[in-house]
Amino acid sequence: MIPSPRFARAFGPLAVAVLLLGIADSMVGSYAVLFAADHVGLGPLQIGVFASAPAVGGIAISPLLGRRFDRRPTRRYAVLVTVAGALGLALMGATRSFALLVLLAVTLLGALNAAFPQLFALARIVLGDGAAGQRSAPLLRSAWSLAWALGPLLGAAVLAHSGYPAILVGAAVVLSLTAATTLAVPRPGGAGTATVSASDDALQMSPQRRPVALLTASVAAFFTAMFAGSVALPLFVTRALHQPGSVVGVLFSACAAVEVLAALALAAMPARVSQRALISGGMLAFVLYFALTVVARGLPLLLVGQVARGVAIAVVGAAGIQFFQEFLAPATGRGTTLFSNASTTGSLVAGVLAGAAVRAVGYTATLGLCGVLAAAAVVLFVAASRSSLARPAQAVPHGDHVT
Repeated sequence: MIPSPRFARAFGPLAVAVLLLGIADSMVGSYAVLFAADHVGLGPLQIGVFASAPAVGGIAISPLLGRRFDRRPTRRYAVLVTVAGALGLALMGATRSFALLVLLAVTLLGALNAAFPQLFALARIVLGDGAAGQRSAPLLRSAWSLAWALGPLLGAAVLAHSGYPAILVGAAVVLSLTAATTLAVPRPGGAGTATVSASDDALQMSPQRRPVALLTASVAAFFTAMFAGSVALPLFVTRALHQPGSVVGVLFSACAAVEVLAALALAAMPARVSQRALISGGMLAFVLYFALTVVARGLPLLLVGQVARGVAIAVVGAAGIQFFQEFLAPATGRGTTLFSNASTTGSLVAGVLAGAAVRAVGYTATLGLCGVLAAAAVVLFVAASRSSLARPAQAVPHGDHVT
């Protein structure tokens, strides 16, 4: 069926907002480690603390905004945290103080971590629970992946012309555009659109939903491996393999290009395909990525590894968001935030873990440890999925068409 006018009005601005948010995130994420090491002059452990700092604020702010969103869905929260992130990046580009960098990362960049789940929750509410709402996660995830194909290249161009601080300022400009675009998304309905009532905050997790704790732990382990690997990979490529810094941007962009294709394939996949099988397969692909990277001695095998990495991130990212939204339905904001906070927890642990591991055992061994952690994520997820209780409480069947 042809997409409805409401879908077109809502999905267009949502996709652009996610794309811009992803471009800003990838511009900074691809070069944050090198910014801290080469521009600010931080050591490995300081780099780890700096990389983990935004997660501290994000873990505190995201659940609060998720609960508020469920009570009264609104665009306001996504706009506010995006503006806060833009301000944080602009200020960060003007200082070399480690203490101030960490403070900005914990507060303003911590708030920015809430933008991603807020946009995905907004999409599910605005597009509804039909086929459009069901497919919004993989479709928007493809926009996020496309951003990660473009952002590192844009960052590389800015770096070559103006240096590391200009990357942060450029990303701040992109975040300002993200906030403006979010305001173009149609408003959710009035108070009647609240997905849960305030009294639901007092409810405890039902016995049928207890496996979500183990599922969340597996996702957190996956993202810990991902973020720790992202800290170690630029150093491994430039220090151990003696490749130029621009190769890092090429690798991240290649990974993101694969993510786009994988996310679009997920959106077109028939409903009969098991989400648990997809997520398990994605996690296994991540183990393969680390194995290939550890044995790589040049760019060709590194690029092959990025194909596995791109598939893994797209599958776990898109199918995972959708799974958690359905598992915790009707609390869309909290379901999306729970998945996002599993990712944020991974980044919190990963920065310090990677920094300490690089200092203690080197770049190659650190990537090997990340592979072990990715394998643990597979074991945790499979164990949770085998439980007869580990099923979405109110899963909505996938439609074959967008209406």
